Amino acid sequence: NEKVVRDFIRFQIEAGCGLVPMGTTGESATMSHDEHQNIIEWTVEETENSKNKPFVLAGAGSNSTAEAISLCQHAESMGVDGVLLITPYYNKPTQKGLIAHYSAVADSIDIPIVIYNCPGRTGGNIMPDTVAELVKTHKNIVGYKAAEGKIDQINEVITKCGKDFIVFSGDDSLTYDVMKRGGKGVISVA
Repeated sequence: NEKVVRDFIRFQIEAGCGLVPMGTTGESATMSHDEHQNIIEWTVEETENSKNKPFVLAGAGSNSTAEAISLCQHAESMGVDGVLLITPYYNKPTQKGLIAHYSAVADSIDIPIVIYNCPGRTGGNIMPDTVAELVKTHKNIVGYKAAEGKIDQINEVITKCGKDFIVFSGDDSLTYDVMKRGGKGVISVA
């Protein structure tokens, strides 16, 4: 329902929120590719018409590298500010496999990438050394959404990736603890 979606996007913009269309906490997993692309297009169009243009971080991940590349390239062509890239789910890639996946996506686009680690949903955990390796080798990997619920691991990512690397809490209840350690905020699911 395009009208309802656009009304909701405008409501979020008026509330001062940044936008994460097609993030994984919602209906993205049950939508077709056409629906996915429409939501991102409508979001970008609504932000262009707003007085206070929020950032748009499009959810564009997949357990298929080719599909993630396609979704990210479409999001980039629409003019999003960056993409939120979930760790591949179900396949349970190794850390070496995660480096290959994220590297292929990073090499296919120019916009910023925020890695999204949510082991409870994906069945796989991207480790701090893997994140640090990706940050070192790809300038467009700029951030990390931490939803692993392990403050020690989150702290290790912050320490290994440097002060310019953006870490967001992905668990509302850990936002304060993440920010206290150098995180920059939350991508909330509330």
